[in-house]
Amino acid sequence: MELKTEYEFILPRGYVDKDGTLHREGVMRLANAKDEIVPLNDMRVQRNRAYLIIVLLSRVIPRLGNLGEVNTGVIENLFAGDLRFLEEMYNRINEDEATIQVTCPECGTKFEKEFGRLGES
Repeated sequence: MELKTEYEFILPRGYVDKDGTLHREGVMRLANAKDEIVPLNDMRVQRNRAYLIIVLLSRVIPRLGNLGEVNTGVIENLFAGDLRFLEEMYNRINEDEATIQVTCPECGTKFEKEFGRLGES
């Protein structure tokens, strides 16, 4: 079995850049030890522990739409629901829970869905 290290996602709302372009599709990779340790030395995190998720997500999201870089400024300007979506995704993929149980709203069938494709239209 091959280890999956990257997960695609589609944000529920999306990030709107300075030109008004909407970016919804992206990729999150598995975190490594350095990803979780380095943000602890960031002054913004030391001043406000809630900022940890901002720095952490900026390290593990290599792609969002056609942005050249996903940095803390991008993560800071996500809609709150999108930030919660990404935080939940981060927790799931890094805790070996990359699938969740969902129910079809039309027929009621229950099945597992890869978390990385949730939010898909």
